[in-house]
Amino acid sequence: MKTNAPVSAPAGGLDAAIAHHQAGRLEPALALYRALRARLPRDARLLHLGGLALLQLERAEEAVLWLESAAALSPRSGATWMCLGVALGRLGRAEAAEQALRRAVAAEPSNGEAWTNLGLALGRAGKRVEALAALRRGAEARPRDPSGWLALGQYLLSAGLPGEALAVLGRAGSQSGAAAARAACHHALGDMEAAHAAFTESLARDPSDMVSAGQRLLVMHYFDRLPVEELTRAHRDYGAALRARLGPSAALARRPLSSGPLRVGFFSPDLREHAVAHFLEPLLPSVAAAGCEILLYHNHPAEDAVSARLRARAALWRNLAGLSDEAASRQVLADAPDVMVDLAGHTGHARPGMFARRVAPVQINYLGYPNGTGIDAMDFRFTDAIADPPDAADAHAVEKLVRFSSCAWCYRAPKDLPEPAPPPASLDPARPITFGSFNHLGKLSPDTWALWSRVLAAVPGSVLLLKGTPPDSEWLRRRASAAGIEPGRVELLPFAPSRSDHFSAYVRVDVALDPLPYHGTTTTCEALWMGRPVVTLAGDRHVRRVGASLLSAAGASDLVADTPEAYVEIAVRLASDRAALARRCAGLRAALQASPLGDADAQGRAFASALLACAGRAA
Repeated sequence: MKTNAPVSAPAGGLDAAIAHHQAGRLEPALALYRALRARLPRDARLLHLGGLALLQLERAEEAVLWLESAAALSPRSGATWMCLGVALGRLGRAEAAEQALRRAVAAEPSNGEAWTNLGLALGRAGKRVEALAALRRGAEARPRDPSGWLALGQYLLSAGLPGEALAVLGRAGSQSGAAAARAACHHALGDMEAAHAAFTESLARDPSDMVSAGQRLLVMHYFDRLPVEELTRAHRDYGAALRARLGPSAALARRPLSSGPLRVGFFSPDLREHAVAHFLEPLLPSVAAAGCEILLYHNHPAEDAVSARLRARAALWRNLAGLSDEAASRQVLADAPDVMVDLAGHTGHARPGMFARRVAPVQINYLGYPNGTGIDAMDFRFTDAIADPPDAADAHAVEKLVRFSSCAWCYRAPKDLPEPAPPPASLDPARPITFGSFNHLGKLSPDTWALWSRVLAAVPGSVLLLKGTPPDSEWLRRRASAAGIEPGRVELLPFAPSRSDHFSAYVRVDVALDPLPYHGTTTTCEALWMGRPVVTLAGDRHVRRVGASLLSAAGASDLVADTPEAYVEIAVRLASDRAALARRCAGLRAALQASPLGDADAQGRAFASALLACAGRAA
């Protein structure tokens, strides 16, 4: 958003204010705009520029007042309506923002920036078709401006179209954020080597890009042969770099806890239809029953029925999407939580910079990220003794590890799912055994393919069913072939159009296989719920031990291998006795329900007690 405006105004003091504004000296510019407004209260250009400065200073509420006055005086100014729409959007006034941005493009149909902002607003409102059309028009209206292509590419990525997004992002060139967006596309497509290279490219162009630095940390968990010491060092280096970038004054001193009910905030971009929300929701009733006030901080433009359900459980709900880390930190500090639980770590739309500023006296890392964050202002990480064995895991931890239960997760399946069906191979002796994995494709590392190749070789005629594959999956077939797997033994299913379709696909699977080195979490729980055993290989760090924790909690520790040879043996044993496999499948859902993994009340009480203990209060 530039400082030009549509109508003339007196020079003199305004010229000086504009000079400050264009040089990025926003506070001096705003001071002059305020002084001039006292003399020129009906000058539309002055009001527009003052509102723009306030918007750039992230004072959206005051910006709206200035911009509404400017729009009333100059209703044909597309630039003013656009700035007003952006300001309203930052305040969460979605409908008003959309209407203002529609006024902007109606007034100036050739304003590509206005079309882009309208597209983003429509996207936040869930109007996907209109959003894509507006974003395309915004990019095409200014084809040499990479920012429009970047916005379009980022939206395509968020809409689950990483391949198309990658093509569009090629036109964003070296625009800030473009390399990181391309890396995120590679990540979504499962090409972790390309994702790591793109994040490294982004950091080479801008070493201060802490978002790319954090995302690169996440990608490193997918590499087969990366020593745990190197991964730990990378996280510590990240924390030191973030601390240096923020400066010593950014990290706030701990304040005393409130004397009333413990105020517990949960931060996540995934308080919506997402695995994180489904693992969190069963715990919240116990947190409330323990006398805590629940504050929920969503950090994603999309909200849905799950968001509404979670909002009903909270004393406070805020959506921080669109705010800078500094502005988000100010908001959270004003809400004065006693405890903040970060459910994002270094995943997409995370805010490690907010937690590095210490927005609560007690800060906890839990659930969303498979490691410590590397941030020294993060006090605790909640886990269990199987995912993070005592002593060995503590030696690599930045945060203090709190093993609050025998299992760190609580799984509640969606309602109205069908009863588990018998494994298909048990119904037809001539049918080949079908091994399956519905995990993110990025988890299918070279070592995974090599191990699965051994499983298929040990079970003659067996096939491998993969789900969630992109339209162009030739690269997946090449990886399977490189591991010695014949093309006819791998079947690829596309993304499921609905949740019911996703769960129904388990009817085609006999035995589920956990990938390595990055285990499944939600997928393992879903497979057990749908009555399918999961074979996993336990490793030397959290991300490689999640499967062991989940299966042990569900009473299936015999499915946990400690060597590749044992993994193959377990898979062969399950496949060799089809009647025994059918009996086992029939009991898996009940076993999960009766286990710590399925006991929401017990897990919730243990979780709430741990929160109180970390805050120095008795349960």
